[in-house]
Order: sequence, then C-alpha cells, then structure tokens
Amino acid sequence: MDVRPELVVLLCLMGLTCAVPVKFISCGSPSGKVTVVDISPCATQPCQLHKGEAYSVNVTFSSAVESQTSTALVHGIIAGVPIPFPIPLQDGCKSGIKCPIQKQQSYHYLNSLPVKKEYPAIKLVVEWELRDDDKKDLFCIRFPVQIVS
Repeated sequence: MDVRPELVVLLCLMGLTCAVPVKFISCGSPSGKVTVVDISPCATQPCQLHKGEAYSVNVTFSSAVESQTSTALVHGIIAGVPIPFPIPLQDGCKSGIKCPIQKQQSYHYLNSLPVKKEYPAIKLVVEWELRDDDKKDLFCIRFPVQIVS
C-alpha cells in the first residue's frame, strides 16, 4: 500500500493549523533587519490574545553589528502612549540567540508573551525591541493584537 498520498494530505492539514507570519511594521532598527515574525498560536490577524494564556513570539532577524548582549523591551501602545508590558525573560542571549551576536548573521529570537487575566479586553499595538550593547535596536517591530476573555 502506498502511503505517500496520505502523508501529503496530512502535511497539508498540519500546515493549515500553524500560525501564518504576522504582519508587522519596523519602528526603526539601525542595527538589524527583521525578516519574519511568528506568534503561536495566532490563527487570525490581529492576533487574539486570550487572558491567562502565554504566546510564543519568534522573530527572525539579521544583525548589522556585533554585540555581546541583547535586551528585550516590550510595550503596549494604547492611544499613542507606550505602557511597559512585562515579559518573563529580557535577556535575548537566553532567548534562542547565541551570544556574542555577529555581523551579517541571521538569528531566531524566541520569547513568551504572557497575557495576564487582569488585563482589559482591548485592541492595541505591541512594540517589541531587542537592543544591543549600545542600547540601539537590533530590531524594533510593531504589530496589532486584541486581548480577549
């Protein structure tokens, strides 16, 4: 019995259940360039973030500089005002990146975005920065989300 057709169908169905790359805008990254942003699970855009759950954020970027360290900062932009959004791990070198960061290398930054139950149900823009030794952005991205119950 030939199982190849069933395997192809299974792989196609698995692909449909995976999150699609998130549409993002760059908010200025003099030290690097982002190519892909994935949030999982995120089946629709803007991503619907459920209170009490955590989401995986994966950013693929290339660095234009060398850096011994990397530090993440996350803000929720509400009515134009940036409000700090705590993440469990700010050290990018412990978030999938092998430091020191080298020039012209591609990296996969991976972190968790927890959504606390006490957050209000609201639409907002998330601004996620990863800074180098000189506090310049290796990347800075913005993407819309909606916090739901």
